[in-house]
Amino acid sequence: MMAQSVPHQSTDKKRVKVYELRNNDWFDRGTGFCTAAFTQQSEEGHPRDPRVYVESEDQPERLLLETKICKEDGFQKQQETLIVWTEPSSGIDMALSFQEAEGCHLIWKFISGIQSTFHGGIPAPGAPVDDSLSDDLAMDMPSNVNMPTADLKNLSEIEQCMRVMNQTANGRDALAKFIMSDDYIGKLTPLVEMAEDLESLTDLHRLCNIMKTIILLNDTSIIEHAVSDACLLGVVGALEYDPDFPSHKANHRHWLGNRGRYKSVVPIRDEGIERKIHQTHRLQYLKDVVLARILDDPTFSVLNSLIFFNQVDIVQHLQGNAGYLNELFGIFRGAEVESRKKDAVLLIQQCCSIAKNLQPPARQTLYNNFIAHGLLQVINFGLRSADVGVRVGATDILAAMIEHDPHMIRQTLYRQIQENHPLLTDSLVDLLLVEADLGVRSQIADALRVLLDQGPPVQAQEAFARSNGEFPGKTRLPQATEANHELLLANFYEHSARKLFRPLMSLEGRTDMNFTVQQASMFTYLIEVLGYFIRQHLHRSKFFVLQNDIAQRVAQLLSCPEKYLQLVGIRFFRSLIGSHDDFYIKHLTEKNVFGPLLDVLNDTMPRDNLLSSACLELFEFIKKENVKDLVKHLVQNHREQMIPLSYMDTFRELVLRFDQTQAGTMDYYLDKEDVDYWDNLDEDDGPESKALDKPTTNGDGATPQSKPLVDYPSDDEPDENQDNAIVTPPAESKETKSTDATPPSTPPAVAPPERLSEKRRREEDEEDELGKLMQNKRRNSSSAGSNASPSVKTGGNSRSDDES
Repeated sequence: MMAQSVPHQSTDKKRVKVYELRNNDWFDRGTGFCTAAFTQQSEEGHPRDPRVYVESEDQPERLLLETKICKEDGFQKQQETLIVWTEPSSGIDMALSFQEAEGCHLIWKFISGIQSTFHGGIPAPGAPVDDSLSDDLAMDMPSNVNMPTADLKNLSEIEQCMRVMNQTANGRDALAKFIMSDDYIGKLTPLVEMAEDLESLTDLHRLCNIMKTIILLNDTSIIEHAVSDACLLGVVGALEYDPDFPSHKANHRHWLGNRGRYKSVVPIRDEGIERKIHQTHRLQYLKDVVLARILDDPTFSVLNSLIFFNQVDIVQHLQGNAGYLNELFGIFRGAEVESRKKDAVLLIQQCCSIAKNLQPPARQTLYNNFIAHGLLQVINFGLRSADVGVRVGATDILAAMIEHDPHMIRQTLYRQIQENHPLLTDSLVDLLLVEADLGVRSQIADALRVLLDQGPPVQAQEAFARSNGEFPGKTRLPQATEANHELLLANFYEHSARKLFRPLMSLEGRTDMNFTVQQASMFTYLIEVLGYFIRQHLHRSKFFVLQNDIAQRVAQLLSCPEKYLQLVGIRFFRSLIGSHDDFYIKHLTEKNVFGPLLDVLNDTMPRDNLLSSACLELFEFIKKENVKDLVKHLVQNHREQMIPLSYMDTFRELVLRFDQTQAGTMDYYLDKEDVDYWDNLDEDDGPESKALDKPTTNGDGATPQSKPLVDYPSDDEPDENQDNAIVTPPAESKETKSTDATPPSTPPAVAPPERLSEKRRREEDEEDELGKLMQNKRRNSSSAGSNASPSVKTGGNSRSDDES
């Protein structure tokens, strides 16, 4: 589609903008001058191609557009200054928006003349063809269309003919051309009043069907003609009598015919722009109200395109007119009446709403012009206004600007801090606390989050940079911007934060948790904003939460009857636990917030609803992530509340995990009292204990030999002694040892109180001794079995000797 040089043209050039549809949005390719002509005949004798050229305004040697007029292009003229088509090679939708209607008319005559030849045959290569934009190439009217005369008695026949022709593409094109050439709409509109005078409901229903068919032909010229001053009331009057709702009559004429709805805040002296404003309003009403139920996609797209290009022209005219902007924003500087200021705010709101559909450069230019003329003063005025409509308009303007470029508003906040002026954030805080409109509250909460957004943490930025193979330092904010933002956050937490969260802090000592709808919604937004600040502002938010006891105030909301408010509190605590921050985990355990959480769950179960699911997910997260401090705190302090819930795996496993941990700790560690007891045992020994340490003697002064529990073979004895070893039963050995070791004359020593750890160690020692005994017994049993035969034989010989 692009060429290197501009071909010579003998016709005048028409100023035009070139648009291209990308992702359902019109992209501005530039401004230039449009001409239409045939290419020069080649040496091979090929026929000349009709083409449309657009030469760049800034670079005359560069072509913005060069397209060949083909039968498949589907060129259409939409409005007086707009031509649209689809490139057959790429399938891209293109549009030319002319500065003047005359230039669009001339180019369209050339295009329509070429397209008319496709139906009658392409001229021969040598046939003379006029390549100028003369009146000889006017659009031909098809001769095969013969509609009945517009009259009440012919309505049935007209409806039938249109229904038949509407079934084919050629029939639709022929019908559309006939309607425009014969002004058929203008002939049908008087019939509406005639049928109303005759009270002929059947004729009115037929007129409605005819008007629907005409509009749904998807022809831009017909739609523009239908919303003109001459035809508007007749067209919408016929559409008031929908046969699908025979007992209902709409009131479109009363709405569109009331010119008092149009308010000129500042007079617009350009008649063309004023006419486009009226046309845009009518098109929007036609799309959103009159045809909302029956619109098909092609007609919906055509209406949207007409509205879009009208809005672009209107906004471009307003933002480029310095005198108009001075007069508009000057309303807020003088002592004007409140009603005029309200209308000015609503006008600016509509301009910002339209700007959302503009290309980013055009939108940036519009906002820069508005800010230069005092847009922020308008926002401050609107936010503090007593009129809810003005407040809604001001928040819409602010939201649109923040959505486009939040840094632009932050720069204004930085300047307000340096100049010691009232901050925009203070106005937002004041409005959030008193606003009754829930939509405005939602927008204000979003605005505060965006304006005070610190961006992702440095660690997250560095991780993201490393994952993309970049140097981590590139993701950080500039030093000046970061310093200004830190100053903004310091100012906010010093002056505005306590004011913002005062309703939450005022819950201290309150027992009645019944709130109005407005109060409950306010707590909802406050806690959501607070949770966002905690994730973003780190140390500042920690100090604020600790200083003002925020966690306990949120825990109070768990006892309110509103379930959605309880869910907000649960979500807040879940976000704190999910941060894995030791500070918040310790803070939650110190403030004992899990008691109210368990109360909510006990009151809710066994019902299965969103509230119980949120509580269960919180405790399941603690179990899954094994947050040891929280597990210990829950079981030690809230075991009684968890026992009724032990039929669920989550709480049963929490208690079991804690008990297992405590049991393992007692096996390997001594209490402090046990350590002190064993360290001081030697110091507390008296004469009796010392006497017990001396060896005891019998009456003759000999020291009795105590028999060991088990006779282990000595390493020095020969191997044959091991086979003859005698095993003493354990019980007998214990009795012998006890009898021999303690003389009758000596009183039994008083043992110290037995401690749990000492008892456990003694039991373990006994188990070890029993194990050794059993092992030795098995070994000796095997030894005795191997020596059984010789012993019996020896015994037999002895008895024989005695008998003899």
